[in-house]
Amino acid sequence: MEARDPELERELDATLQARGELGPEYESALIDSFLEKVEQRLDGTLDRRVRRHFAEQQMVVARGGTPPAQATGTFGERFGFGIVSLVLAVPLSAIGVANAGIDGLVVAWLGIFGVNAVHAARAWPWPRRKRSASDWDD
Repeated sequence: MEARDPELERELDATLQARGELGPEYESALIDSFLEKVEQRLDGTLDRRVRRHFAEQQMVVARGGTPPAQATGTFGERFGFGIVSLVLAVPLSAIGVANAGIDGLVVAWLGIFGVNAVHAARAWPWPRRKRSASDWDD
């Protein structure tokens, strides 16, 4: 979908005109209708992208290559997770201190650390040992 989709702009203009004619009592129905059209457009775009991605992977495999490894998280995802953790750390720390004093603060920060450690470990390039047939024999 383009950054500025002329069809969606026309839909938005029509929705705004209809709101002007019908009045604010129909505003929520008009907004719901417009958002449903936007959602349908996004779904169609996403479906096309997913199909294209799978077709590209199938072509790579058909030509004898190996499909690219799936990224476990982009920089933006990791950065956003870190920011959210820091933002949530403030109220969690306050709640911990208010309810249990310094022990509550320590527990809150251990929890924050644990969640961030698990999130970071998920993206870590751990060496993976390939299994052989003898791994299954006891």
